[in-house]
Amino acid sequence: MDIKINANTVIVFDLDDTLYNELDFLKSAYQYIAQKLEVNDWKPLYVSMFSMYRNKENVFDFLTSKYNVERQSLIDMYRTHHPNIKLFEGAKDIIDSIKSRSGKIGIVTDGRSNTQKTKLKALGITDLVDTIVISEDIGTEKPSTKNFRVIEAEFPNCDYWYIADNMKKDFISPNQLGWYTVGLIDNGKNIHFASHTYMDAKHKPQEFVLNFSDIKIV
Repeated sequence: MDIKINANTVIVFDLDDTLYNELDFLKSAYQYIAQKLEVNDWKPLYVSMFSMYRNKENVFDFLTSKYNVERQSLIDMYRTHHPNIKLFEGAKDIIDSIKSRSGKIGIVTDGRSNTQKTKLKALGITDLVDTIVISEDIGTEKPSTKNFRVIEAEFPNCDYWYIADNMKKDFISPNQLGWYTVGLIDNGKNIHFASHTYMDAKHKPQEFVLNFSDIKIV
């Protein structure tokens, strides 16, 4: 699909499972925690933690029962560690192409402010993003229209695009607001994977893409 970019175009991305796989953040956090708890031989603990997660068992309950560590300390380590994550292939090329044509880049994401900003820093795109809307900062989560109205207020009278992945909540408001919506298809690692239950017009994006190579900036 082609996206025509000029100075009146705002391309907004979701973050988790859109620009990178959120599962990689989880794995990075688990490795960090395992290294803190088992300094000399952390890999067996990491194997157990990730296996428990895959089997829907409570990892933090296991850790607090086995080690002298409080749950809040584990949560803090999870949220504040510097993650080992990377952009999906082609994402940086798309962002660079948008910027080279004077388009604006936005992020609309749910989550905690410090954690989401740390992710953007780890992905190496903080300086390329013109505006970041994080649910914790404004007090509402998607699908609230407020999260998208912030973008419209900052860049009025523009063409708005939202590229995201979670059909349960990502596309409802931008569809209502007349934005162009693009759904990035689950690559098999997405945290949210119930798209088949949200295939109605309210939830669906206007177009789907398999990956960023399906998008051409013109």
